[in-house]
Amino acid sequence: MTDAELRQMCHTVLPGHRQPAPAETFAAMAAWCAANDVAHDVYGEGALIQSFERKVADLLGFEAAAFCITGTMTQVTALRLACVERGSPLAALHPSAHIFKHERGNHQLLGHFQALQIGDPHRPWTLDELKALPDHLGAVSLELPAREIGGQCPSWDELQAIKDYCRTRRIHLHMDGARLWETAAAYGKPLHEICAGFDSVYVSLYKGIGGLGGAMLLGGVGFVAKAQEWFRRQGGNVIHRTPYVVAAAMQFDARLAAMPQYFRRTEALFDTLRSHPLLVPNPARPQANLLHLHMPVCRERAVAIRNAFAERHGVWLFNRVSHAQLPGHSTTEWYVGDNLLAISDQRLHDILTLWSAELAAPDQ
Repeated sequence: MTDAELRQMCHTVLPGHRQPAPAETFAAMAAWCAANDVAHDVYGEGALIQSFERKVADLLGFEAAAFCITGTMTQVTALRLACVERGSPLAALHPSAHIFKHERGNHQLLGHFQALQIGDPHRPWTLDELKALPDHLGAVSLELPAREIGGQCPSWDELQAIKDYCRTRRIHLHMDGARLWETAAAYGKPLHEICAGFDSVYVSLYKGIGGLGGAMLLGGVGFVAKAQEWFRRQGGNVIHRTPYVVAAAMQFDARLAAMPQYFRRTEALFDTLRSHPLLVPNPARPQANLLHLHMPVCRERAVAIRNAFAERHGVWLFNRVSHAQLPGHSTTEWYVGDNLLAISDQRLHDILTLWSAELAAPDQ
């Protein structure tokens, strides 16, 4: 049985949002299209997509926004153009950046830009670390929140200082905002204030929003227009963006409105975890409705515990699990969404107690 099949058999899933079946999703999309008289766009030209791009641009405080079929294409294009405009091929990124960890060297093999690593792999990079780079940078990328380190963010004062430094040094400041929607509750600031001072921002339309896929790039009118041309050159000019835009637009407002609830649930979760010391959260306090849980068992043992737990209790504990730095340890990610909102504190405590007992049991 595959992981997906085993997960489907569970009546309780802890991380993320509920995953409706395709038929349910498509039916909801069809009803929304009928209610809103939606017509297909043609190569990105159409009332729905352009009004949604305008809505997101206004929300984040930018002149323009453009849909792109993938975040991978969106980000390397933005950094490529930034480096060209600023006269340097060098872009600085955190060691855990998606471009390094998940994109198989596309920035290098496709000649987009040259990348420098900045900062420690286990915490957000700092202004001092940026200042320490002696090179003339074309761009620097900052991920808010940083997914691979448990959703960590720089402090608000540090973020403002980074913005000021990049502006005075004419370094293009780009945000990997794949999970930007989650930072408003964490910072206690509106999204346009968080984005102010960034030259470009990428946002995902499926991660926190729950759409089928797709992304947007935001920035100045000229910058976004150049990016759209590069999307075409890279094969991103699909004839109909409508399915992706509908899937995101129909739930966009509700998802954003729920973000403060997700963050409050995350704060309560951290309180609950104090009673279960074998499940160690990173960061030490919530900075978004995202965290990593460290377990005192190897990756293979963690997977075996998860699968047996699913079969025995009908509860899916986590999705992907990774090796941790310490031998005999592993780590997994929890996105706190609809699933954990629907579980009472007592039910969650009971599940964590059973899980902790499995972690403490000797390996058979």
